[in-house]
Order: sequence, then structure tokens, then C-alpha cells
Amino acid sequence: MLVASFSGCVSGQRFVPRFGTTALPLTASGAIGLHDSVRDASLRLVIAGLDEDSAGRPSRAVASYQRAVRVDPTNPFAFLALSRHHLEGDSFAEAAAFLDQARSLFEVQRRLGPAVDVWGLGLRAGIDRAAGDEVRARAFFDQARALSPEIWGDERLSAAELR
Repeated sequence: MLVASFSGCVSGQRFVPRFGTTALPLTASGAIGLHDSVRDASLRLVIAGLDEDSAGRPSRAVASYQRAVRVDPTNPFAFLALSRHHLEGDSFAEAAAFLDQARSLFEVQRRLGPAVDVWGLGLRAGIDRAAGDEVRARAFFDQARALSPEIWGDERLSAAELR
């Protein structure tokens, strides 16, 4: 069910999952130490980029995210950060592409579940809203809020929240 949920939100299917409990999201900081030193180095670059985004320095943020991908091209948090960044910058096609890549990496690494689905559901909702599909966006925002109301209550993912 959880695999279908994140998959559905990325692939454009109309299925909207129903979750009943909140989840503690897995953040970039929380993922440090779960893999090898290369992943940790890449995660530190993602965190530095999120800090740059929070400080209003988007070009430095993107440079840090791109370095994170070069260090570890299998780091899904680098692609989540890029998706979030591009959604905030109104580059919706890029946001969707980076979200799809993050989802694929989480799936291959067997990390799908509420702790990461919460990012995909909310980002997909933002992308759908930007594309003009308010009904679908509302359904995904409702699901993201059910998993993590403290993050998705405002229907926006800040850099600090993904950090």
C-alpha cells in the first residue's frame, strides 16, 4: 500500500492513498549515519544547500545540491531538495522530474513508507496545484497533512523542514 501511494503520487495515477496516523519524517539530517561515509558527505552538502536556501541564497543552494549529486548520485535527499527548490522557484517541470528521481531512489533503496512518503505527497500536491489541478492537489495535501501536520499545515515545504 505504501509503495503504491508514493508511486501513484509520482506517476500521475488518480489513486490517492489514505493514511490514518502521523509519521515522523526522515529528514536529511536524520539520514546521516544510516549509510556510508560517501552518503553522509553528500547529505552534508544537501544540508548546506538547505541552509543557503533558508538564507535567501538560491544560486549557492543549487550549487550545493549539484555537488551533493556529484558526490553521491544515489542520494534521494539531494533530489528532494532540488525538487523543493524548483517548486519554490516556479520551475514545475524540473520539480516533478527531481521528485520522480527521488522516489525511484527511495524505492530502490527500500526506504518507501510514511517517513519519506510525506515528502513526495506534499511536493506532488504543490506541483499539481501549480499545474492547475486543485482537486488533486487538495487530496495530496490532505494526505501529507495526515502524515505530518506540523510540516504540511501551511501547504509549503521550507528548506528548514527538509533539513
